[in-house]
Amino acid sequence: MSGTVGARGAKRAATGPVLAAGCVLWRRSPSGGLEFCLVHRPRYDDWSYPKGKLKRGEPPLDAARREVLEETGHHCAPGAPLPTVRYRANGRPKEVAYWVAEATGGTFVPNAEVDRVSWLAPAEARTRLTQDRDRDLLDATLTTLSNT
Repeated sequence: MSGTVGARGAKRAATGPVLAAGCVLWRRSPSGGLEFCLVHRPRYDDWSYPKGKLKRGEPPLDAARREVLEETGHHCAPGAPLPTVRYRANGRPKEVAYWVAEATGGTFVPNAEVDRVSWLAPAEARTRLTQDRDRDLLDATLTTLSNT
C-alpha cells in the first residue's frame, strides 16, 4: 500500500485529492453595505478566505465552521453552498468546499497561521485577493446574497 507518513507517523493514503472546506465570511457594515473577511497567511504571503483541511471523519461543513473560528475568531451562520474549488497544491489535487457564511460575532487574535484579517467592501476585496479562483467565489457569493 502506498502512502505518506504524517507528523505522528501514521500512514495515510496519498491517492485522491486533499479535502478542505471554508467560508466566504461576510457582514453588514455600519452603513449597510457588505463587507467580506479576508485572511492573510504569512506562510504564503497571500490573502484568501478562511479554509483548511478536513480532520479524519469530519463533515465538510463542520470543518468550514471550525476553520472560520480558528482563523478569524468569528462564529458564523453558514448559508448556501458555493462551487467547490479544485486546484493543485504541493503537487497534489486539492478540493475545497465553500459556503456563504454570515459572521455572528467574535474577535480576531493573530496567530501563527493567520496574522491579519481585513473586512473589505466587494471592490476592495476583489483587489486584495491573491488568487483568481477566490475572485470567482466572491462573484458567486454576491450573486447568492442578491438572490436571498
